[in-house]
Amino acid sequence: MTYLIAGLIIFFGVHALPMRPALRGRMRERLGDLGYKAAFALVSLLGLVLIIHGYGMARAAGSPILYSPPVWMSHITMLLMVPVFVLLVAAYAPTGTVKARSKHPMILAVKIWALAHLLANGDLASVVLFGSFLAWGVVDRISLKRRGDIGGAGALRKSIAGDAISVVVGLALYAAFVVYLHTWLIGVPVI
Repeated sequence: MTYLIAGLIIFFGVHALPMRPALRGRMRERLGDLGYKAAFALVSLLGLVLIIHGYGMARAAGSPILYSPPVWMSHITMLLMVPVFVLLVAAYAPTGTVKARSKHPMILAVKIWALAHLLANGDLASVVLFGSFLAWGVVDRISLKRRGDIGGAGALRKSIAGDAISVVVGLALYAAFVVYLHTWLIGVPVI
């Protein structure tokens, strides 16, 4: 559990920098734009590696059960995950409607992903992992709103083709995760 918590602290610590524009600006001045982005990516990757390793270790060691979700909750989780993949693709695609409606598709995807997994997993390691991501998503969204960042709602170029691509590619990724990728990457079969 130590690696998981350390990874979460590192990952969210670096992701909290944009919430502090003055500090972020000073770091960009010192490191340059490319240096800042490289440092941000490397520290994020370190945190992510520790999170994945720590979560795997905690699960393998038999993380204590805090609650036992009913079996049908996994069906709710699968349903909630459908828009997650569409939103993840939309975060990087030149979409109009999806970004305009969700404002920040990546953050919304993370919040839905975390909530969905909290519904299906009641062990301590899962609650720490998914609860942390859900809390970060809420805090980050509030921070963006306070900073006046309207996200995709301010996109000037809207693309129906981009929306269609987000839906089609998102659904394909969802199907791939359900059938194969979740088991291969996470080690837990979905179906």
